[in-house]
Amino acid sequence: MTKILAIEGIDGTGKTVQMERLSAFLKSQGKSVLELSFPMYDSFFGSLVGRYLTAKDGIPANTVDGKSMALWFALDRFEAFRNLDYSAYDVVLINRYVLSNAVYQSIRDCDLGKPDILDFVLTLEHDHFRIPKPDLYLVLDMDPEEAAQNVDKKGFRDYVGNARDVYESIDSIQLRARKKYQEYAERLDNVAFIPCMKDGALESIETIAEHIAAAVLPIL
Repeated sequence: MTKILAIEGIDGTGKTVQMERLSAFLKSQGKSVLELSFPMYDSFFGSLVGRYLTAKDGIPANTVDGKSMALWFALDRFEAFRNLDYSAYDVVLINRYVLSNAVYQSIRDCDLGKPDILDFVLTLEHDHFRIPKPDLYLVLDMDPEEAAQNVDKKGFRDYVGNARDVYESIDSIQLRARKKYQEYAERLDNVAFIPCMKDGALESIETIAEHIAAAVLPIL
């Protein structure tokens, strides 16, 4: 049966690098791998998400009510999976998935004082849209200050150019997102926290990859 693994974490934690590493590791174990990344900025709904994240239409994502913003991210995944047959692969490896939707739409300034929307997002994406549930979330955990430095090293990206997007540019959002990931890890049974720092220093890419492999092997 196909396993679905999702790599999560605040912006700048090295998700793309570790996804490449994990994909190579899985293939070395004889597994066939399908790689996906969300949002898909070249898709219909993903492009609209990108416009909110860059405020290109004058409406920044952090001002839209949580459930409405969550719907745009969910529709991007619904569109991607609607006609996708992933059953031929041993593993579907995803960079950002449903959990990040619940996290980031629950911790913006306009969300403060309101109940988080984890249950709403899980129902919307998995029960209503039938977007497949992951077997494991791998949450890369890093201090927001360290992660912010990595964001500025990303270079050009199609949806935002060389700048930060709306969520990346607000330090308090990244701090609250880290705490929300920690909270959800205690509420859900399919989340593994991956330490990216030790004694205040960033671990090597290779060491973080080893932590990820150790978390993944038991469910393969």
